[in-house]
Amino acid sequence: MSERRVEDRLDDLEQQVSVLMERMQATSAADPSNAKDWRKSVGMFNDRPAMREIDEEGERIRREGRERAASDGKYKKEDSVDKLG
Repeated sequence: MSERRVEDRLDDLEQQVSVLMERMQATSAADPSNAKDWRKSVGMFNDRPAMREIDEEGERIRREGRERAASDGKYKKEDSVDKLG
C-alpha cells in the first residue's frame, strides 16, 4: 500500500472522528442527562437469562477458588461471604 493511500485513509478517519466528537459534544450540551453516568447502567441486565448465567458462573468460580484456598490452609470458612446466602 502506498504511503499516499495511508495518508488519505488517515485524513478520512480524522474527519470522521471530528464529526463524531462534535455530535457527542452537541448532544451532551443540549441534554446533560445524556452525559456518561455509570448509575444509568445499574440494573439494565436484570432478569436476563444470559446475565443470570454469568452471575452463576462467577459465583461458581469464586466458590471453587475459596474451596481451593481452604484446602491449602489459606482461607478460613468464617471469612466467607457465603454466610449471607
